Formats: sequence, C-alpha cells, structure tokens
Amino acid sequence: MAARPRHPSKEIEAAVRYAEAKGWLCMPARGHAWARLYCPHRERGGCVIGVWSTPRSREDHAKDLRRYIDRCPHVEKDAEV
Repeated sequence: MAARPRHPSKEIEAAVRYAEAKGWLCMPARGHAWARLYCPHRERGGCVIGVWSTPRSREDHAKDLRRYIDRCPHVEKDAEV
C-alpha cells in the first residue's frame, strides 16, 4: 500500500495523523477536499470528515478536525463489542 501524501499545512497534517492514530482512515478525495477521514466504524452511518486543502484558517480547521474526531460516537460503541 502506498503512503498517503502529506498535507501542505503542518497543523492539518498533525490533525490527520491524530485521526489515524485513533483508527480513522484517510482517503484522497476529488474536488474541493484534499481528503476524507472515515471513522473506525466504516459502515453506513459512520462519521466522515472532509479535509480541505486550503481552508481560510489552517489552525481553526485543524481544531475542528480534532474536535469532530474526539466527539465520534462510534469509537466507544466499537470498543465495547
């Protein structure tokens, strides 16, 4: 499997690595998004986040990504099974 490309922003790259450490999958996207993050649930109804290539504020987008990752309801449900 090929390594994924790095995000040009160090703040957003750190947030993507944070997601991957928690079991999220980073898949390249087409269009306006640089990639999409999929939660560990990976089924219909699982969480999906768009990672923008050039957000208005890199720091705010990275904070929003981390906040969304931390609030994913599927992490606790999958851990209990």
